[in-house]
Amino acid sequence: MHTSLIAPLCALLYLAATGLHLLHASEREQRLGRSTLALALLALLLHGAIAWNTVLRPDGLHLGFFTISALMFLVINVACIVSLLRRPLQNLLVALFPLSALSVLVSTFAPETAVLETHLGGGMLLHIGSSIFAYAVLTLAAAQAAVLALQDHQLKTRQTRGLVRILPPLQLMENMLFEILWIGVILLTLAIMSGFLFVDDIFAQHLVHKTVLTILAWLLFSTLLWGHYQLGWRSATAVRLTLVGFALLMLAFFGSKLVLELILQR
Repeated sequence: MHTSLIAPLCALLYLAATGLHLLHASEREQRLGRSTLALALLALLLHGAIAWNTVLRPDGLHLGFFTISALMFLVINVACIVSLLRRPLQNLLVALFPLSALSVLVSTFAPETAVLETHLGGGMLLHIGSSIFAYAVLTLAAAQAAVLALQDHQLKTRQTRGLVRILPPLQLMENMLFEILWIGVILLTLAIMSGFLFVDDIFAQHLVHKTVLTILAWLLFSTLLWGHYQLGWRSATAVRLTLVGFALLMLAFFGSKLVLELILQR
């Protein structure tokens, strides 16, 4: 089946899974329903086929602004669903699935914005792969931080309806955030180290802002983890620093691609 036919079907499945999950959540069901999971897995299969066709080409990799966003959301969704085996992160899918639906449509129908990468060695593939996984996991951390902030606000204002009824206890939500951050920082460390080892000039003019912002984000996340375990930093500080670090990463990755590919058309 052609990608232009698969993408709308994939988007509809993501939106259907979102609606079904919201329906179950309104009935105070804590786990992801079987029907919701079935729709999500089918959407992920189609999403994977779209990413394969748009990113992996016979003559190289297409890592343009729109195609890489679809690949990242695929990795994010897979990471979130796999994490459900250990932690109740299913409520994050309410935000991730609609964004994923948008990403597959845009990556399929938007024009290509970058040239094919045809000469990538194993080191560069390690750098690209670890970067994508790091950004995916830290996107989950940012989503978890946003939900944690909303839950904390509702508890402080003594609101007993809405989101607070379907979320795990605040302490568990906070523990999940720091677990995700640990994984994200490890992957980001690998991405930075592989960049220094395998990128020809990581501080070249078109890469320097990306490198500096990524290192700043790494320092911020690392400081947050140190402060949590050494100084007892809790949810409010964790939320602020996580969201700032995530904003730096998104500026580093998507900001640079936006300027180079869509504005300067390089």
